[in-house]
Amino acid sequence: MQTSRLSPVVGYALLCTLLGVLAATVGLGAFGWVVGLGGGAVLTVSVVLGLAAHGREALGPADLVTLSRALLGCAVAALVADSFVSAPATAVLVPMAAVALALDAVDGRVARATRTGSPFGAKLDGEVDAFLIAVLCVYVAPTFGWWVLTMGAARYAFGAAAWWLPWMRAERLPFRYWRKVVTATAGVVLLVAAADVLPRPVTYAGLWLCLGLLAETIGRDVWWLWRRRDHVHKEEHGADGPRPPSRRRQVASMTLTVLGGLLVWFALLAPDQAYRLGPASFLRLPVEGLLVAALALVLPARGRRILAVVVGLLLAVLTLFKVLDMGFFAFFDRPFDVVGDSGYLGPGIAILDDSVGRAAAVLVVVAAVLLLVVLLVGLPLSVARLTGLMARHRVVSLRVVAALLVVWALSAAAGLQVRPGEPLASVSASRLAVTHVEAVAHDAEEQERFDAAVSKDRFRERPGGDLLSGLRGKDVLLVFVESYGRVALQGSPGASRLHAQLDAESRRLDAAGYSSASAFLTSSTFGGLSWLAHGTLQSGLWVDNQSRYDELMAGNRLTLGRAFGQAGWRTVAFTPSGGHTWPEGERFYQLDKVYGRWGVGYHGPRFGFSKMPDQFALEAVHRLELAKSARPPVMAEIDLASSHEPWAKIPRMVPWSTLGDGTRFERMAKQVEIPVHELWADRDDVRAAYAQSIRYSLHALYSWLQRYGDDDTVMVVLGDHQPGTVITGHGASRDVPVTVVAHDPAVVRQISGWGWQPGLRPDAGAPVWRMDAFRDRFFSAFSGAR
Repeated sequence: MQTSRLSPVVGYALLCTLLGVLAATVGLGAFGWVVGLGGGAVLTVSVVLGLAAHGREALGPADLVTLSRALLGCAVAALVADSFVSAPATAVLVPMAAVALALDAVDGRVARATRTGSPFGAKLDGEVDAFLIAVLCVYVAPTFGWWVLTMGAARYAFGAAAWWLPWMRAERLPFRYWRKVVTATAGVVLLVAAADVLPRPVTYAGLWLCLGLLAETIGRDVWWLWRRRDHVHKEEHGADGPRPPSRRRQVASMTLTVLGGLLVWFALLAPDQAYRLGPASFLRLPVEGLLVAALALVLPARGRRILAVVVGLLLAVLTLFKVLDMGFFAFFDRPFDVVGDSGYLGPGIAILDDSVGRAAAVLVVVAAVLLLVVLLVGLPLSVARLTGLMARHRVVSLRVVAALLVVWALSAAAGLQVRPGEPLASVSASRLAVTHVEAVAHDAEEQERFDAAVSKDRFRERPGGDLLSGLRGKDVLLVFVESYGRVALQGSPGASRLHAQLDAESRRLDAAGYSSASAFLTSSTFGGLSWLAHGTLQSGLWVDNQSRYDELMAGNRLTLGRAFGQAGWRTVAFTPSGGHTWPEGERFYQLDKVYGRWGVGYHGPRFGFSKMPDQFALEAVHRLELAKSARPPVMAEIDLASSHEPWAKIPRMVPWSTLGDGTRFERMAKQVEIPVHELWADRDDVRAAYAQSIRYSLHALYSWLQRYGDDDTVMVVLGDHQPGTVITGHGASRDVPVTVVAHDPAVVRQISGWGWQPGLRPDAGAPVWRMDAFRDRFFSAFSGAR
């Protein structure tokens, strides 16, 4: 029973019709059309060529079901692509993907019922499964972390390896039902993740489980092919009986064993902070490795193989956490939080792209994916190789392991250390695992406290007319200065110059009739993730990770911006280094207008991460909002970014009257740029550049205030967070300076009870509040609430 050979072409025509229906109903942009049509074209050509390669003239009934699955997958891929440039059509995408996945149970039954099963059909079915999983991974990754892409890339990485390693393609893998179970499980979990209907921790657990299952099943297939390599070699070369391994093979085998041992040793003993990496870290005895070795020596062959897979995957996860900890300690001076930090990969890549360029960002992502593949595949294979070697030399291995366990016990009892804080008898791997498990429990407790704080808001029911009456008629500007932390004023080489600059600015503002008061706020973040600090200050909630930020954005919390809007202010935000849209500003913060990169009239060059100099961004605030006549008072959040790392392209001030459209900065951008790798080769140079950027941003800000401020101008100036550890060192506080400046002395008098210090520069004895305390105290001071 066969159908027309035109089936693939007819299928492509049906796909075009389906894409047209999607465009007319949920909308499908050019990107979605290109992906959908391109995927369909590749599918059609592949099916036609596959039929020819297998000596087939047409598709059978089961093949038609599989082709239908593939066409639905192309339509889903079109919707996924479109979701990156417009609102995702989840309500259509998820059911369509569900049908494509469910049909996987149909084509096999049709093949058996009609006796039309074939190697071609089985191969097509497997490729469609892999494609659907990859497409869903791409859709899910922005929400749950880009590490999810490794699940979609696993099948293609296996195929790529087969191109380079002949033994991986020499024999067809035997059928294993477990492989189909894993594939189906991955599809269902990804579908649930796409729908986002379960609590996030449950979905994260499911995704990690699927990643482990895929790694296990692919690892088992690789192991099966590896064990058969000698048999394949004999068949290919007509060898009779065993022959001694060649010198080349002996060297290769020894090299693999050594590399596997080094990889396992690194996984067990590597520290979780980069600055602690050194030879001494690896001159220790890991009790976990000794116990695994002892267990492997008493287990039968099958149990030993299972042990190798389980321990290898656990070591892979542990090593991944160590690498993530190193990165988080380097940038944020804290370990990775599996619950709260899983959503940072997408924003992190975007920031990397803005800071050092697209090419470097792509290289980092590729390196990260390769590292993950090496860990998930390499560590189970390494453990299997080492335990197999021990089993072949069981007597010697037993004696060595027993002796090392005695040495470990004696070293632990004597407290021997290879260097301070690193005992010879190591339990660091177990301790790190326990630490992360405890962190998950701690996160759960913190989440309960956060939920309790969300439910209690004594200002929620305040009438809009009563809010902020003490600022009636004033233009209130909430200015975040990127990376403006305590270290800029205390503890850095450039602090004295900033002291002199701020003291001079204070004197000029005093002469112009301004009053000011300063203190410190403890930020909810460190080294980056500015949006957490913005959410904390505006909401009065301690928003210290992405999951809480997402929860905040999904709620209806009374923020500073909302309160000003309810009280009659026009509320705007200037995010000159942001993109086209800011959904949170439009929906959660309920701002009347959001000005991004393209909305302020700038046509000049970028300055590192910052899309434009702070001076131009500040001038745009006046030109686009404050200079208007017959307007309501304005409340604006202004995010200045010239002091964002890597501090390799810091602009200079120019006369305000010459700013124009920013094209005059073209020449300056070339003059001030320092290659990032050159600047960051010397920490002192980096710290000097950071100090220079802070001086520039604050000079631009207070120069603007003297030029454009008036009797109704009120400014709250603060840092969003401290810079990274390259500036602060490890163990620094999270404090950032905060200053209130106003021309009307009555404004500063209303906060006299805060005990803040006069002027623009808080000293070491200035008050320190948590950043989430600011909103309530601000409301209390200016609305009369108690």
